[in-house]
Amino acid sequence: MNTLHISMYVLVLLVLLALVFDFMNGFHDAANAIATVVSTGVLRPQTAVAMSAMFNFVAIFTVGLHVASTVGKGTVDPHIVDQYVVFGALVGAIIWNVITWYYGIPSSSSHALIGGLVGAAVAKSGTGALVGGGLLKTVEWIILSPLLGFILGSLVMLAVSWIFVRTPPRKVDTWFRRLQLFSAAAYSLGHGGNDAQKTIGIIWMLLIVAGVSNASASAPPLWVIIACYTAISMGTLFGGWRIVRTMGQKITKLKPVGGFCAESGGAITLFLASAIGVPVSTTHTITGAIVGVGSAQKASAVRWGVAGNIVWAWIFTIPASAFMAAIAWWVGTHIL
Repeated sequence: MNTLHISMYVLVLLVLLALVFDFMNGFHDAANAIATVVSTGVLRPQTAVAMSAMFNFVAIFTVGLHVASTVGKGTVDPHIVDQYVVFGALVGAIIWNVITWYYGIPSSSSHALIGGLVGAAVAKSGTGALVGGGLLKTVEWIILSPLLGFILGSLVMLAVSWIFVRTPPRKVDTWFRRLQLFSAAAYSLGHGGNDAQKTIGIIWMLLIVAGVSNASASAPPLWVIIACYTAISMGTLFGGWRIVRTMGQKITKLKPVGGFCAESGGAITLFLASAIGVPVSTTHTITGAIVGVGSAQKASAVRWGVAGNIVWAWIFTIPASAFMAAIAWWVGTHIL
């Protein structure tokens, strides 16, 4: 990777912009982590976001940095990355996040960032700048993450239904109100562990091209890791309330037992993806799990029209953020 001459002013600006994206990621995706536990009435919103933010940060001690490596080195050719590509990628992703948050659409912050990197890189150097293997893995998991969430969520729901078939509903509700605290915490761990690493990867890549960090280093500087986990946790703490109702009640009506099953299925998927270094969408994962839980009860329990609208948002996220990032790249070449 070539070392570029980037002024300290521009470097600091871009690191701060990356942390703003990380904050927006937590803010935007807070709904994914808390919608089920809030909508089932197990926790009040303020308590839920505080717990989720705490476990977002605790994830720093539970997962490796495989996802950061994929984002930093496995999406676009590191040799074409410069301050303008990073600026375009971050601005494109942030703009798309703001638009989808405003309209209450649970889109993927992860894929907005991937789309931003793709758009800025192609605007600079054409399609030859893309790393096919890394992008293919990301595209595969656009399908696999909601599918795994769906399968695991429905399987857990079916298993619970068989185990507690003779238990009075009131007792089941009481037990799963307690158990949902653990499943929500596990999902928040998975969310923080996968999503914070995407911004770590961007900043790490930026520090390498600026000559501040060694390209052969096995991990980014500790301050980068702490800053990114702090930013996403603070974003979660402030919460994107517009999306909570869509995720928690518009797709299907959830009870504590359903919330537990959806969160458990989603958490397992996220831990698996983080272990193999895939930057998956927490939005896709939990949506698939919620639909799986609803389908396990009966197909009519799912509002398929709402789920379909969410899928369209998934489809448009990468091309839309890529388009915005390409424009932002051009703007960046004139102002940085």
